[in-house]
Amino acid sequence: MLKKLILTTAISSIILSTSAHASIISGQLIAIGSLTGSSAGAYADLSGLTGALENGVAGNSLGGIGSGLAYAGGNTFIATPDRGPNAVAFNAAIDDTTSYISRFQTMTMDLSVNTSGSGLAYNLTPTLTATTLLSSSTALNYGTGAGLGTMIDGVTPIGSGAPALNTINTTNYFTGRSDNFGSANPITGIADSTSANPSNARLDPEGVRVSNDGLSVFVSDEYGPYVNQFNRATGERIRSFALPANLAIANQSPVGATEIANNAANGRVTNKGMEGLAITPDGTTLVGIMQAPLGQDVKASGNTRIVTIDINSGATHEYAYHLTTGSGVSEIVAINSHEFLVDERDGNGLGAGNNAAVKSLFKIDIAGATDVTNFSTTGSAADKTALTNAAVPKTIFLDVYAKLVANGITSANVPSKLEGVAFGQDITDNGVLFHTLYVANDNDFVPASSGTNQFYVFAVADTALTYQAQQISAVPVPAAVWLFGTGLMGLLGFTRKRKVAV
Repeated sequence: MLKKLILTTAISSIILSTSAHASIISGQLIAIGSLTGSSAGAYADLSGLTGALENGVAGNSLGGIGSGLAYAGGNTFIATPDRGPNAVAFNAAIDDTTSYISRFQTMTMDLSVNTSGSGLAYNLTPTLTATTLLSSSTALNYGTGAGLGTMIDGVTPIGSGAPALNTINTTNYFTGRSDNFGSANPITGIADSTSANPSNARLDPEGVRVSNDGLSVFVSDEYGPYVNQFNRATGERIRSFALPANLAIANQSPVGATEIANNAANGRVTNKGMEGLAITPDGTTLVGIMQAPLGQDVKASGNTRIVTIDINSGATHEYAYHLTTGSGVSEIVAINSHEFLVDERDGNGLGAGNNAAVKSLFKIDIAGATDVTNFSTTGSAADKTALTNAAVPKTIFLDVYAKLVANGITSANVPSKLEGVAFGQDITDNGVLFHTLYVANDNDFVPASSGTNQFYVFAVADTALTYQAQQISAVPVPAAVWLFGTGLMGLLGFTRKRKVAV
């Protein structure tokens, strides 16, 4: 396996020229960058999976990478596409999802002074360096495809939800297919028909963070919800954390609307599970956040939940977060051990075909917050008020929408899904220390209507918050974890011609 040494030292900073531009200020948009392809081609990642998915889209499509964004030290970042390219309508019985193999993308983000005399203060050049497929060493539950109709050609049966690469690599890959769940653990045979069954192959990656030793990535998902730990070099799952049972649903379905109707009063709302994930700077605690209120907390309450996970013991706590301007939450990132930034937004803008209005980062503090794990609501006004009163304190930190509009981006062109948020390298500009804050969009794999994979960089003065950088060790990571040998590429070419999902 070819490997490349990527230095991941979180404390590094860039010393930039003081004469290239006027002094920047805290909260200023300083750079915008796009990722439109890789060495494999336009809008192609480095998985090598060129075969067609059930909807005819190539399995190596590069998109959606702003669903989750994590800093890995130096100029390296990791991004998680979500469950894959399901914007192509082809089979409503599985919500148009495919056997797109779950993965994370490794990128470099090169920030340099803009000396052109016009535009933003800095240039940003994102480069894709690796694609890592996510898998399990133990058996997973896949759908059979029985009774689900045909693929995009209208003739070929939809088939099993297990990707063809499972057989080729004798590996169990996670995928975005909505029917990839079961009623038991295939290894132990123990019954578990809830969405919390860790042996379900369906995965909708949303949040991602890197461990302090640099060897693992933690990924949160919407289907379970799940929080899994994966080997950063191989993509194989190391651990699945047991989340509070009140987050899961009891009745699973491959059709989202049916699933919502059958679980109206319990657990996460379909496609609105654990959307964001943070890790404390000391690397000991994961902090996830649900996108929307749980069924039992009632949508109208505007209260979603934060879940802390002690990585060593697995112990969890829950706290309430009250939505104020947005319709949901897309990300959470650590400022220090108890303060976090939360990405609250509407669903409007580029990709939705209307005008955006709310894309905001709020600062919260969970120190001394009320644990609401055992809070039970009947949906009454009193219960909703009680949960709201228990919510963590929050203040507006950065109005991302306003900053983008102020820089000439129209409301209709502000991406509807600004979902990935991560601090990056520090910079010193005109003698002042700033922390860089990256915000990324999920373009749903449809750049024609939702724009390219965009990254917006903001400068945050060191004096604006009590920031503590995560210290990530330098480790060798693969230049690409995908396919080896011309024989295997030939097999994939054969499966592509026969329209077998990979």
